[in-house]
Amino acid sequence: MSLGIFITFEGIDGAGKSGHIEPVAELLRQRGHQTLVTREPGGTPLAEKLRALMLNDPMDPLTEALLVFAARRDHVRRVIGPALVRSEAVISDRFTDSTFAYQGGGRGFRLDVLSSLQGWVQEGLQPGLTLWFDLDPAVAAKRLAGARAPDRFEAEKGSSLRACAMAT
Repeated sequence: MSLGIFITFEGIDGAGKSGHIEPVAELLRQRGHQTLVTREPGGTPLAEKLRALMLNDPMDPLTEALLVFAARRDHVRRVIGPALVRSEAVISDRFTDSTFAYQGGGRGFRLDVLSSLQGWVQEGLQPGLTLWFDLDPAVAAKRLAGARAPDRFEAEKGSSLRACAMAT
């Protein structure tokens, strides 16, 4: 059985991921690949609801991590996995690296627990390629200023963002 291509884009908000995803998707389409662009957390109706909770409601780090992985499980089972089985190219704005950065590096959550959750949820699924966008958090914050209302993560002090940026 032939599997598709799984590419992830990682980096803090404002680093330029979103501006590069569609040109890469278009390049793949021009080369004959059926291409799906998606995001995490999100990508399914259930995962989008979980994303809204996670980005807007206060919660402890374990609850946050569990919501991220619950959203990912639904996304992998309903969208990413089936597309790869159909030999499609899947491009995701964020995936597991962001979880280790934000919940692990940013929240100080235990990496062994995140690794266990990753194994249960993803059942071995890993991207074939990850493109990492590195940018100083202060520059990213300037890019985002005024673009939209900050979510719960973006509204936090720079120390959390800096830890996330270094962990990605």
